[in-house]
Amino acid sequence: MENEITDNGSLSETEHQPVANEDSLTIPAEKSFYQQILDNKKLIEVLHKTFIGILVSLAIIFLFVFFIYIIPALQEIPSGDKTIVTNNTELKKEPSYKKQISQMNRDIQRLSRKYNGYTTGQSYLVINTTDNLFYLFRNKKQVREGHCSTGSFKMLKTEEGRSWIFKTPKGKFWIQGKITNPPWRRPDWAYVEEGLPIPSQDDPSRYEYNVLGDYAMALGEGYLIHGTIYKRALGMPVTHGCVRLDDDDLKVIFNTLSIGSKVYIF
Repeated sequence: MENEITDNGSLSETEHQPVANEDSLTIPAEKSFYQQILDNKKLIEVLHKTFIGILVSLAIIFLFVFFIYIIPALQEIPSGDKTIVTNNTELKKEPSYKKQISQMNRDIQRLSRKYNGYTTGQSYLVINTTDNLFYLFRNKKQVREGHCSTGSFKMLKTEEGRSWIFKTPKGKFWIQGKITNPPWRRPDWAYVEEGLPIPSQDDPSRYEYNVLGDYAMALGEGYLIHGTIYKRALGMPVTHGCVRLDDDDLKVIFNTLSIGSKVYIF
């Protein structure tokens, strides 16, 4: 404590405050945000794994795009090399060359005759049993196409051992008969399918009307091209072997094809 003369001449006691030594006092400095991140080992590990994952994902995407899109696109780019057709007279004189050309000409003539035999100027019908589609041709040009129904390929058996497979035959056929307003003569399997007793062959119950449409064309062995009352099933394999058509398609085909016209079923 020290005495100190004040402005009014009186004495006052002055208390000395301790003065800090700058060398003995250290004030911690605040760390930067970047330094804090570097000191956080867990965060650094997470960021490292995330970065590696992003690189791996980008590499996978690049490889996918490269093999799926880039390589096929590069293959479709025409090369600069062009085939040069030359008229080599020496080559034409070689016996092997002449023999090969003669064989090729004979093959072309043979295939042309075969093609003309299948695609004559007459009208013909093509049936696709896989997709249940038909194609009508006239003068070697397609004039109509649409859906049809063909055999279901199901099997029906009886306890006595009789069986039927309901499939549409495949091959080359021709129209053997044409009839309007055809009746349906029910075969034996129609009664077996319904669990009914099989009547005699001349029983009147075997004949049903208005179920085959307005027209029918016979292909032989009981197979017909005819209409149907089950129009919603067109385009599906649901028949017992015959080919079913829509009313409009059936009328056009009936009026286009003649007896003897070819029908190709595959």
